[in-house]
Amino acid sequence: MAYRVLIVEDQEMPRQLFEIYIRESGNYELANTLTNAAVAVDLCRAGGIDLVLMDVCTAFGSNGLDAAEDIKREFPEIKVIIVTSMPEFSWLERAKQIGVDSFWYKEAQKDTILSVCDRTMAGGHIYPDETPQVSIGAVTNHDFTERELQILRELITGDSNAEIGDRLGVSAGTVKRHVENMLKKTGFHTRTELVAEAGRLGIVIRFS
Repeated sequence: MAYRVLIVEDQEMPRQLFEIYIRESGNYELANTLTNAAVAVDLCRAGGIDLVLMDVCTAFGSNGLDAAEDIKREFPEIKVIIVTSMPEFSWLERAKQIGVDSFWYKEAQKDTILSVCDRTMAGGHIYPDETPQVSIGAVTNHDFTERELQILRELITGDSNAEIGDRLGVSAGTVKRHVENMLKKTGFHTRTELVAEAGRLGIVIRFS
């Protein structure tokens, strides 16, 4: 009997590719396709879903990791694979914490998505060792510390160093020092330039 798969992907090309892979696999059956992760848990409640392939950034700003957490809490027997092309540093760890079964980068892994599906349905947990490496200025995302990445993501809000520091439990001076270090590493001249490039590359993504 074929496993029934729900695809949650708002980009047309990867969504169509996933649909083709599932339909032609022989081991899987396409149950439904969504563009908005917020609706995924409702479809799971309706029954008949064995596996969810879900992007993180979906339509209307819906967060696939939030939806995955809801699904795994309510239906732990449903397998969930997060699929993304974004190298956002925090997603791998959060996916593990909420019980996501596997995690697949669309353009940076040797394993095919069907191989990951097969291994996941067999009880495996397939995770990459690290986020994809992308260049930003004179360095790569792997050259930032975790604290720098946390601050870089908060810079997206446009808030002051003091406001960011309050959220992260550090001083405004500490935030300023980390920003200066990131500017020095990358060669960018302003925090606006740094944030714009980090956001464009998907190194840091902040949901509202």
